[in-house]
Amino acid sequence: MSSTVHSSARVWPWIAIPLGMLMLSYASVPLYRIFCQVTGFGGTTQLAVAAPGAVTAAAPVTVRLNTDTDPALPWRFEAIERNVTMKIGEQHLAVFKAANTSDQMTRGHAVYNVTPHEAGKYFNKIECFCFTEQKIGPRETVNFPVSFFIDPAILEDKDLKDLRNITLSYTFFSYESRNQ
Repeated sequence: MSSTVHSSARVWPWIAIPLGMLMLSYASVPLYRIFCQVTGFGGTTQLAVAAPGAVTAAAPVTVRLNTDTDPALPWRFEAIERNVTMKIGEQHLAVFKAANTSDQMTRGHAVYNVTPHEAGKYFNKIECFCFTEQKIGPRETVNFPVSFFIDPAILEDKDLKDLRNITLSYTFFSYESRNQ
């Protein structure tokens, strides 16, 4: 009986380690996504319910709105206003225009980031077209809004307190090619 217990004790690590590694691999994507959202790593923006309401007296920041479209998606996509100058803490609504150039209904999904990447943890979106799939009918043109603000806590970050330019970039991809 002691040899059975002894041999099963030796086998257990050989089962537990691969099983643990498999479980960790499945959890890595959601864990990485949470890490990026919490830290702003890689220019990941934050999600907010409302702007703080208090606008700072600090120098204004210019937010450049950059747009790209995957060639597999037959859309023209652009910011109506390319540059937005705003005060830190001030809520702003930017509008983007997308036009489906095909004769079929198409679906797209936008990915986004902020540069410099360190500013992502202070860049807060209240509402954004990028949170959901977007559908545009044949030859249709639609406007996509995004409401955002820059958290006044950025002024306490010694590396970013003098930052005057931020780029908010969106790239639209075909929803169909994303799910293949």
